[in-house]
Amino acid sequence: MKEFIITFLPEKKSISVNRGIDLLTAAIKAGIHIYNSCGGEGVCGRCKVIVKKGKYVTEHRGRVSEKERKKGHVLACRTIPESDIEVLVPEASRLGDIAVLTEEAKAKRLVGLYTPAEKIEEERYKARLKVFKHGPLSTKLFLMLPVPSIDDNSGDLERIFREIRKDRNIPVMQMGLANIKRLPRLLRESNWEVTATLGDRNGTTEVVLIEPGNRSEKNFGVSLDIGTTTIVAYLVDLKSQKVLGARASYNPQVDFGEDVISRIIYAEEARGLEKLHHVVIDTINTLIYSLVKEQDLTLDDITAVMCAGNTTMTHLLLKIDPAYIRKDPYIPAVNFMPVIRAAEVGIKVNPRGLLSCLPSIGSYVGGDIIGGVLASGMDSIKELSLFIDLGTNGEVVIGNKEYFLACSTSAGPCFEGGGLTSGIRARTGAIQSVSIKDNALRIDTIGNTAPQGICGSGIIDILSTFLQHRIIDRSGKIKDNSICTARETDGVREVVIVDRKNSAAERDITINENDIKNVIHSKGAIYTGIEVLLKESGYKKSDLKHVFVAGGLGTALNIRSAINIGLLPDLPEETFEFLGNTSITGARMSILSSEAMDKARAIADKMTYLDLSRSAAFMNNYSAALFLPHTDIDLFPTVKEIV
Repeated sequence: MKEFIITFLPEKKSISVNRGIDLLTAAIKAGIHIYNSCGGEGVCGRCKVIVKKGKYVTEHRGRVSEKERKKGHVLACRTIPESDIEVLVPEASRLGDIAVLTEEAKAKRLVGLYTPAEKIEEERYKARLKVFKHGPLSTKLFLMLPVPSIDDNSGDLERIFREIRKDRNIPVMQMGLANIKRLPRLLRESNWEVTATLGDRNGTTEVVLIEPGNRSEKNFGVSLDIGTTTIVAYLVDLKSQKVLGARASYNPQVDFGEDVISRIIYAEEARGLEKLHHVVIDTINTLIYSLVKEQDLTLDDITAVMCAGNTTMTHLLLKIDPAYIRKDPYIPAVNFMPVIRAAEVGIKVNPRGLLSCLPSIGSYVGGDIIGGVLASGMDSIKELSLFIDLGTNGEVVIGNKEYFLACSTSAGPCFEGGGLTSGIRARTGAIQSVSIKDNALRIDTIGNTAPQGICGSGIIDILSTFLQHRIIDRSGKIKDNSICTARETDGVREVVIVDRKNSAAERDITINENDIKNVIHSKGAIYTGIEVLLKESGYKKSDLKHVFVAGGLGTALNIRSAINIGLLPDLPEETFEFLGNTSITGARMSILSSEAMDKARAIADKMTYLDLSRSAAFMNNYSAALFLPHTDIDLFPTVKEIV
């Protein structure tokens, strides 16, 4: 079969592909990560690239303007090379660098130099962790075993068990055959001084590993947040409880679809599940190796891994078919995953190292939300609380120490920068807040660098600011104004946030009426989800005493702006607390304390999942929320005063 060479610019990275392979597929193989929200269906229009040289056939599906086509712009997913070809991937089409854990931010965290918001987050974590007894997923004990004699003729295995149980109440203990086979020579060559690694395996204490000498100080674990968009890893000293390092990467599954549904569909294709599994495992292994190398450790020093992720991400991690998650009656293969060996799924740590996953409660509410509830502490609060994770699914949990009711809304990716003309994820250069001063728009970017696009917190701030200054009306229509340039492009009204000459994206950064409509639909879904949970629980919004907001919107969320657009209920601002990434926090707590993990399981047991697709109340109320802030302005009295 004829092959063509595709060269991606500006990296000048080349790859040889068979005839008929599209540019997006070639980019994935070459390790070039391009925005792709629709799984290569040509619908989202985010994978635009520029062909510099070569012949090709393409299909634009209305996503590429006539002006762009004349300059060589094409959709990567709809373009097939017919010769060797050079392709420029513009900045606007790239995933870019992640800001959640830049080197600077990581360094600040490790030496305790926090921003005020970060300091509050860390203090909350430490206070929450004090609730639970320190008892990590794996523990190392140095044992000085009595030498066998005629009077003490216990077997090697029983001798180890007896010594471990001296000061511990461990009714059930086990050791695998592979370790038992090593005992005779190992114990005698080490003069009966060994280190035993104990692991909590589904209610049974397992002697996971036996090492010669005293290795009790060298015990480490990795906490993972396997998000739909990003993967975050913390290296944790299981003895001192300190975080020694942190790394983050995009979840490479985004190349196969931005949301869980598109990935489930892809998993049903030939070798689809295998591909989705391996790309996430490869990324995890890269993150772990980087953390280990940085701390001058070895992979054998990592004896435990704790994962938090939504139900689909957990299935793909474990290479479990997720097909029935999206099929009536929407039942996952597993909610409470037993503790297994990390090596069983391909995670490269100590070969005997353990892997545990935070439990899920339904198809669309998973371990990331259980971890969030655990991290927030709402399971120990008597008053009514609300937890909201502002991601693609937009999960909402209501409850107190007695019970929880949860749902997942189809919020879409806009709060993570997806599906918007100039939207980007929370990374360096993302506009995260705006204000108007002296009749001019002022912006603030993550990292204080030149703007490249708008992340979730920036989108919320823009709509709120525009609403207050009459740049948009309550339906989201853009009005002529003296503050921002309003114009029409391809028949759609838009506002220029940053012009091309001041933009690092080499184009105007804009927001148009279609973008605003997307945000209104997303915020409407989340707000209606809150309304339905309140109604199902028999409460009013005034009964809410605490509202915890989580998600990867940016480094901060303006609560007032979120209320102004009708995303959050109109309550006193002191009711709200922005917690950031609670999924990794919950995983971090659970790897350090079996009590915290038990609490996570108890939270899942007490949580009821409400399927909004079957809820008449959701359908009836949703359309009323498609206004800024709401069709019924009296639901937002403080906003009514300003609009």
